[in-house]
Amino acid sequence: MAAACERPFNGRQLLPFGNVISIACSWETLVRLVRLPAVAAILACLLAPPAIAQQQDPEQVVRSIELFREAGKVLQHPRCLNCHPAGDRPSQTDTMRPHNPRVVRGPDGHGAAGLPCSSCHQAANYDPARVPGHPKWHLAPVSMAWQGLSLGEICRQIKDPSRNGGLDMPALLRHMSEDTLVGWAWAPGAGRTPAPGTQASFGAVMRAWAETGAYCPPD
Repeated sequence: MAAACERPFNGRQLLPFGNVISIACSWETLVRLVRLPAVAAILACLLAPPAIAQQQDPEQVVRSIELFREAGKVLQHPRCLNCHPAGDRPSQTDTMRPHNPRVVRGPDGHGAAGLPCSSCHQAANYDPARVPGHPKWHLAPVSMAWQGLSLGEICRQIKDPSRNGGLDMPALLRHMSEDTLVGWAWAPGAGRTPAPGTQASFGAVMRAWAETGAYCPPD
């Protein structure tokens, strides 16, 4: 113990304001300093265990979940689910029947080498044949498959950068509110029901969800 008491003590090791307050003393000097009320109070604060974070307001949690349920009216709409299939084959129409002709995801979501999505899906909708189109037409990656998932599972999935393409929350919100392929869901062409609302209102709901803590439904 004597050796420990003789070990020099540098106040910078404990004080986060070391560039303003510098205390270099032996343990004996420190003990004497602790007798001073002000120093004792400072040390008590520095050496105390971290305070437990204040519990989230339950009403805000409920609000956040309800906001995501509102966003779910878009996320679980056929316009979105058709291109977020769980398997290798997309679905189509409001009834979400298997895509006809039979096509597959391919190595990158753009279709098989001999029959890419762009063979039929051009840069814009072709209403005479009721063929939807967009310059970036492709399937979502398997890691972002939504068909067959609950809304809570979709919520946890889209928040996970390891599955959503490495998007943090700001990037995810930009994708939802600004990406033009996402926006196609509100202008899908003849014979298809648009997603509810507008992309702008959907983006606003997603931002409000994030601002209230981005909580997911339990189901």
